[in-house]
Amino acid sequence: MPSAVAEPKQSLTETIPATMQAAVYRAVNDVRVETVPVPEIGPGEVLLRIDTCGICGTDLKKIHTGSHSAPRIFGHEMAGTVVAVGQGVTTFTPGDRAMAFHHIPCGECYFCRKQTFAQCETYKRVGTTAGFTPAGGGFAEYIRVMDWIVAKGLIRLPDDISFEQAAWIEPVNTCYKAIDLLHLQQDETVLVIGQGPIGILLAALAKRTGATVLTSDLYPERHAVAATYGLDHPLDASSDVVTACKAATEGRGADVALLAVGANSLITIAMNAIRPGGRVCLFAQTQHGEAPFDPAAVCMDEKTLMGSYSSSIAIQDEAIDLVFQGYRDGSFDLTRLISHRFPLSESIAAIDLASNPQPDSMKIVIQNR
Repeated sequence: MPSAVAEPKQSLTETIPATMQAAVYRAVNDVRVETVPVPEIGPGEVLLRIDTCGICGTDLKKIHTGSHSAPRIFGHEMAGTVVAVGQGVTTFTPGDRAMAFHHIPCGECYFCRKQTFAQCETYKRVGTTAGFTPAGGGFAEYIRVMDWIVAKGLIRLPDDISFEQAAWIEPVNTCYKAIDLLHLQQDETVLVIGQGPIGILLAALAKRTGATVLTSDLYPERHAVAATYGLDHPLDASSDVVTACKAATEGRGADVALLAVGANSLITIAMNAIRPGGRVCLFAQTQHGEAPFDPAAVCMDEKTLMGSYSSSIAIQDEAIDLVFQGYRDGSFDLTRLISHRFPLSESIAAIDLASNPQPDSMKIVIQNR
């Protein structure tokens, strides 16, 4: 059990202010800490006071590329305390500790029936907001959790699970989804390119299947963090990773390569690092563009190029159990991946550091305490 003690429930009589602080996206590369109204909730909805929200690479992409209209309040790796419930809500009461998914599918459409939930139109609607066009809202003091999220995506937290650990539930789900899609076997070798927090999650989850996991990164500091999760086959990304993969696999190449870095130039390295019949999974390629690859490698070498994006409700319970039990027994304490904690008032500095990662920076979180 980690030494950190879970936070107690808040008072059931907490006073909800009329305004709050939030980091508001105003334009490309323009985020400002502002005072905005606390969102109002309707029937079937819940008001959640945020304790901890992680900064995700997709948040940064939206801020730096202008892919989304302004103004918005981003942030979706979040956990906190229920402070108000709307009419008809019987499953939660003020004082309950919870985390909220911001996307939940309808469960009935064609894409849901095929379990490609991220393509469901309901899933694509963001179901949590701190105001403006819904965009997650975790970079604020309070969020409104909409009714379909309350029904299937608002997760009650046991008292012994810290908010910091709970904020990992959504990213763990996304990583676990990729590992589940790959159907790894114990005699397989997996190369994970990139050992930021998501790369370490992917590698640690791959290792839990019994597969041998090779991890590639430029920074020894990141390999040192990865080692604390049992990842003991580090590769220097500045050296010949393809040759190293072949040397570790009797000349065949890795069975699987997972790309946890968004650089399209690494796709060729991943394709060259896997054996004939192997699989490359793109996890961080979320920006549209063009990337070269050898079509004969797909055809004649029978290599598979695939992708995995966002979370899956089909594995929601398994991922949650992993986060909870791994925190309790210390085998998957993800709070150790948090390198920097910033108060909400210093959100701009937090976003700047996350946008310009250093060798010793891992997960950056914004906290409202």
